[in-house]
Amino acid sequence: MPESVITMEKVNKWFGGLHALRDIDLSVSAGEVVVVAGPSGSGKSTLCRTINRLETIDSGTIRVSGKPLPAEGHELAKLRSEVSMVFQQFNLFSHLSILDNVVLGPVKVRRQSRAEADRAALNVLERVGIGDQADKFPAQLSGGQQQRAAIARALAMHPKAILFDEPTSALDPEMVNEVLDVMTQLAKEGMTMLVVTHEMGFARRVAHRVIFMDAGQIVEEAPPEIFFTKPTTERARDFLGKILK
Repeated sequence: MPESVITMEKVNKWFGGLHALRDIDLSVSAGEVVVVAGPSGSGKSTLCRTINRLETIDSGTIRVSGKPLPAEGHELAKLRSEVSMVFQQFNLFSHLSILDNVVLGPVKVRRQSRAEADRAALNVLERVGIGDQADKFPAQLSGGQQQRAAIARALAMHPKAILFDEPTSALDPEMVNEVLDVMTQLAKEGMTMLVVTHEMGFARRVAHRVIFMDAGQIVEEAPPEIFFTKPTTERARDFLGKILK
């Protein structure tokens, strides 16, 4: 059985009076693609952000490859290199070229030589289809190209898993597929992925499991062929009825 890369047990998170995550139990195995779906405000992004400690939790445990999340410092930087994140808004450094954005982590965190990091970065930029954009700055790229650069930056760290927090929601419709195509290819190559998304076509095609959240809880969890055709809860049926029309 493949090892569990991400394990969450009885995880709770509060923002003031809002109970954002309620007793979350979740395990993501090596090579698995898990899509997290649900209405806005259901806790999907918060769940994603607790895994690499962009949000701290109030109770419960989160482990990456069996080790509890470190609190801060060098160990936390190491964790974030092992569990990379791709954000909605790309989060590229605007004053750095695309190549410099991608090599920053390997040089600073992984202590690679610049020459080695450059070679690897050009390789991953080719892999996501923007090898010819390495010398440009983020503002010179389309949104879809910027998001592919962000994916290249995540890949350059050789992570055990990549977290995607609504990676296509800031993109124009024609750019969505170029990003989803890269993610689909990564899934085929066996990358462990947790994907928060509204792209149900992608979930249907690529996910091994769909997690449906509502009001901070995991309400339903099933392979896509079951989730999309025979959801067991009224809340999931209602959600799918609205978005699949």
